[in-house]
Amino acid sequence: MDRIRITGGAPLEGSIPISGAKNAALPLMIASLLTDETLTLQNVPRLADVQKLFHILANHGVDTAFQGKRSGEDELAGQTVNLTARAIVDTTAPYELVSTMRASFWVIGPLLARMGEARVSLPGGCAIGTRPVDFFIEGLKGLGADIDIERGYVVAKTKGGLIGNRVRLPKPSVGATHTLLMAATLARGETVIENAAREPEIVDLAECLIQMGAKIEGQGTSSITIEGVPRLYGARHKVLPDRIETGTYALATAMAGGDVTLEGASADHLERPIELMRAAGAEIDVTNRGLRVRRNGHGIVAVDAETEPYPGFPTDLQAQFMAVMCAGKGTSHVTETIFENRFMHVQELARLGADISLNGQTATIKGVDRLKGAPVMATDLRASVSLVIAGLAAEGETEVSRIYHLDRGFERLEQKLSRCGAQIERVSG
Repeated sequence: MDRIRITGGAPLEGSIPISGAKNAALPLMIASLLTDETLTLQNVPRLADVQKLFHILANHGVDTAFQGKRSGEDELAGQTVNLTARAIVDTTAPYELVSTMRASFWVIGPLLARMGEARVSLPGGCAIGTRPVDFFIEGLKGLGADIDIERGYVVAKTKGGLIGNRVRLPKPSVGATHTLLMAATLARGETVIENAAREPEIVDLAECLIQMGAKIEGQGTSSITIEGVPRLYGARHKVLPDRIETGTYALATAMAGGDVTLEGASADHLERPIELMRAAGAEIDVTNRGLRVRRNGHGIVAVDAETEPYPGFPTDLQAQFMAVMCAGKGTSHVTETIFENRFMHVQELARLGADISLNGQTATIKGVDRLKGAPVMATDLRASVSLVIAGLAAEGETEVSRIYHLDRGFERLEQKLSRCGAQIERVSG
């Protein structure tokens, strides 16, 4: 298996292009199932999860065509993809495909809306806590679907199509909101999703669906209204920049020191993380190129953080923030409120010399003078990059194994960091 090898101590200087958001690209790709015309997506990241979803969509009959790069375009820029589902050839999403990536379960919404039936395996994905599909199932039942669980599959059918209704989620769920939003576009009548997730990726999907002919209002709020239409059409849409990748490289710069411009990044979706990073000692400025992040001549200050649904501090930046706090002056506390099993990186950070203790869902981090390189192992997507961040500042060599987790969500990470002076390389075998 490939590994990432890092020799710490080098500050980061230069620029990093921010990729399209994985968490936006996946539902946008799935939305191609809603129409028989071509959906063109720009700025699609090159990630393992994206490649898996191309394979899953092909199983349903989606044809995929990639557009070549323009002359002079940055080699790390996102790709443009044409997705065409002229005919749905299979409404089953099998276990061997869905079990490898949780987001692929979302195909149940478009398949049910367009074809009146879907048979989708219960999902897999990162082992970061239980993420039940009850919200999805109850929401689709609210739109008139008949649903049974048979031998590990969710089997959904409709008699005459989905019917608009008022659906209230027990708590904001990004996946359930994505799925119900797509399903409701082709339902008869009006659907209102109450207690909906408010993440920017929800807004990005809604804006793409509107370009495809959907009638949607309220995206970005806790109440989304969808007026069903008979059909959707092709469209062209650019995936928004990845706020988690942006936050990750900003934290990496805060950890290693230096001066980095995050090309194409948006501060609009990172208000709380930016607030905490500034409190910890990073200088962050909005420029016409993106975000400029600096930490020169002073150390990191301990700051408390608690994960919350958007617009709060995102759970997907918790591990990275904790890595930075390992080098902070003083004691900080990081509380995880979203997933009950998302502290698996703690023991690996301890191998680098971090002083972290756990009490329930709160980690207490006592900053240390120095971290020291060591072999460590990635346990999930965000945990893997937290180890890279720690390795950037650790004395000596850090080697991160099981980086297939990393490849699920970070496009060409070692190339982007080495471009800014980090001593980092991918080692095969």
